[in-house]
Amino acid sequence: MDFAILASGSSGNCMVVSDGETTILIDAGISCKQMTERLGVLGIAPESISAICLTHDHIDHIGGIPVFCKKYKTPIYASMGTREAAAYRLKQEKNFDEAEAEWIEFAPSDDMEIGSLTIKSFAIPHDAGEPVGFTIRGEGRCLGIATDLGYIPVMVEHHLKKCHALILESNHDMEMLMESDRPWHLKDRIKGRHGHLSNEQCAETVAKLLPGILSTLVLAHISAECNTPVLARNVARQILKKFDVLESIALHVATMEATEWMRV
Repeated sequence: MDFAILASGSSGNCMVVSDGETTILIDAGISCKQMTERLGVLGIAPESISAICLTHDHIDHIGGIPVFCKKYKTPIYASMGTREAAAYRLKQEKNFDEAEAEWIEFAPSDDMEIGSLTIKSFAIPHDAGEPVGFTIRGEGRCLGIATDLGYIPVMVEHHLKKCHALILESNHDMEMLMESDRPWHLKDRIKGRHGHLSNEQCAETVAKLLPGILSTLVLAHISAECNTPVLARNVARQILKKFDVLESIALHVATMEATEWMRV
């Protein structure tokens, strides 16, 4: 099973996962044109996408849905709360009629079979309508996705321990956030329990997964204003070095630019 980041950050988020038989998108927060072009670089035809699975309803995760789903008739998997909030947001911001898309609802904690892939959803703490993370199983391997969450509950940690590869939020450097020009209410939101994980919180989460089966770690949703890829990577490297797994775990930092395929 392989995956790639098409975009990751506050301007848009989209990932692709494929076992060669079934290909899905996780979120669709960039334009249809960008998704199509970046899938093409990876050798994926957009009409071959079996589903779009949504983590939550914020526009940087759903903004490309109206055009992409209308053009390619791709079904959208979403929790009930995410569907309701996403449909409302897209109608207000994109003049989107939810009847133009095929929606498939699931409850957080549901297991879903999409083609040859098994997707497990789990609730996460974020200021959105019923947000979720995912574990995706294919070819005997497991990929975890946990971005846009303010802290890691024990149950989320339980799911992440089963992952061979993990896409985990490392959103901000706390010092950069507090020294930024952002208003205080926004700073409080970001660092709150329903906001975003800092570099240190990300590293603390990884520490709880080690030693274990993790072989690939991708740091995601890096803030363009309150973080840098170098800072995020350095904090994560310190934890991996502490557990003597720096050489055995592949470490990547996701950006707004498309990446190449990575193996789970």
